Amino acid sequence: MRLSGLLQGLTAGVLVALLIANVQTVTAQSSAASDDDLPLAEIQRFTEVYERIQRDYVESVDDERLIRNAIRGMLSGLDPHSAYLDRDAYQRLQEGTRGEFGGLGIEVGSEDGLIKVIAPIDGTPADAADIRPGDLIMRVNGESVKGLGLQAAVERMRGEPGSEVTLGILRDDAETTIEVTLERAVIQVDSVRARVLESSFGYLRVSQFQSRTGEDVLEAIDGLRDQAGPLDGLVLDLRNNPGGVLDAAVAVSDAFLSRGEIVSTSGRVARSRDAFTATPNDALNGAPMVVLVNAGSASAAEIVAGALQDHQRAVIMGEATFGKGSVQTILPLRDGAAVKLTTARYYTPGGRSIQAEGIQPDVEVANLQVRDAEAPGGTLRESDLPRHLLGDGGGDAGDAEEPPESALATRDYALAEALNLLKGLTILGD
Repeated sequence: MRLSGLLQGLTAGVLVALLIANVQTVTAQSSAASDDDLPLAEIQRFTEVYERIQRDYVESVDDERLIRNAIRGMLSGLDPHSAYLDRDAYQRLQEGTRGEFGGLGIEVGSEDGLIKVIAPIDGTPADAADIRPGDLIMRVNGESVKGLGLQAAVERMRGEPGSEVTLGILRDDAETTIEVTLERAVIQVDSVRARVLESSFGYLRVSQFQSRTGEDVLEAIDGLRDQAGPLDGLVLDLRNNPGGVLDAAVAVSDAFLSRGEIVSTSGRVARSRDAFTATPNDALNGAPMVVLVNAGSASAAEIVAGALQDHQRAVIMGEATFGKGSVQTILPLRDGAAVKLTTARYYTPGGRSIQAEGIQPDVEVANLQVRDAEAPGGTLRESDLPRHLLGDGGGDAGDAEEPPESALATRDYALAEALNLLKGLTILGD
C-alpha cells in the first residue's frame, strides 16, 4: 500500500509511533548512528503540523507533495548547497557533468533567501546577456523568488530551448532592478579552450570542471606545443569558473604538480575524509604559470588555485575567490530521485579551509577596462611635424603598428598583466 494511503487515516500519535519505529530500524542498521535519544518532541511536532494541514488547510493537499516539501525543507535549511533532486533534476545534474544541458548557463547559489549568481558559463545565453558574478536574481518572469528556495528558482529559469525568460536582477552599481530577457538554449560547454598568446606563451581557459576536463587540459597543452614549440610559460584562466567535478579539479592540478598533496576533505563521518596526491610528471616541465581568478571562481576552481599556490607552482593573480569550500555528495534514492548533501569541507595542501574564506591572490588585479587616452587637441608626435625625417628603415614612425601588449590590455587588462608577469618570471628563471 502506498504511503499516502496509509497516512490519510493516521492520527498524530500513530504517525509518531510509525516514525519512531522506522528511525529505530535505520539506527540499528547504521554503523555511524548516534547513541543520543531520538527527538520525540520534534517528531511529535512534525506530525501535529502535518495533521493540522490535512485537517484545516483551505484545500486538500496530496500526501506525497507534503512529504516531499518536508524533505526539501530539511535539506534547504542546512546550507545553500544541500538539496532534494527529483528524477528530472537528478538527470539534468548528470547531463551537466557530461557537458550538455538545457537552460541559461548560470551557476547560482542561495543568499538570505535570494538567488545569487556565482558565475555565468562561457558561451551561454547568460554570458551573452552580461549576467555577472554577484548579481542577485530577484524575479523570474515578474514573480519574486525570495524565499522560494534554490531548486524551485532554478526550475523556473529552465524551460524549452528557444523560449524566453525575463530575470529581474539587482546589481551593486545599479540603483534599480535591471530587467534582462534571455532565450533558453541547450547548453553545450567546451570546458577547455587554448591559444598562443605571444611567441612561446600559452593561454588555457577552463570554464567549468567536467568529467573529461583533466584529459582535455593535457590535449590542449599538446596542441599549444604543436603551434608554438616548447612553452616558456602558461596563463591558466579560472575566472568565472563555478566549479564542477572534484576528480576533474584533482586531474587538472595533477597536470602541473609532480608531488605532494593536492586537496583533502574532512567531514563528520570517516568516509568523508580523504586526501588526493599528485603523481610524477609536470605537463609544462616546470615552466612558470600565472593563474587568473576572480569572485566568480568557486569550488573546484578554488581547489586548483589553492593547490598551485600552496606548492608555489603558480602565481595567483586577480581578485579573492568566491569561497565555496564544501563537498556535496550525490546520494541516489530508490525511486530515481537523489539527495545532494554537504558531507565535508575542502582543505588546501597547507591546511587552509576554502569555505567562506576563498583563495586570496598573490597579486591583486581589479576588474578594470583600459581605453586609449587622448590629450586635448590630440597628441603631437615627431611624425606630425612638417618635413620630419623618416626612420632608418625608411618607414614613417607614425605608421608603426600598436604593440600587441597594448591591444591585449584594451581587450582584457588582467590577462595582459598576467602575460607581463609571466615574461618577468621567465626572465628571472633564465
